[in-house]
Amino acid sequence: MIIQNLISGARSRLAKRRRFNRMADEIASLSSRDLADLRADRTDMLRQAYKEIYG
Repeated sequence: MIIQNLISGARSRLAKRRRFNRMADEIASLSSRDLADLRADRTDMLRQAYKEIYG
């Protein structure tokens, strides 16, 4: 049971990391023009993505 919980926790953390990395890659791929059109800041977007995934 303990090992099963450890494996489950590790899988959950890996899934969160993969999701964050995908979001970070999408944000990084935005050009300066895209960011200007969105009136967004890359750092703020990354911070919000982190908050959304990790709480």
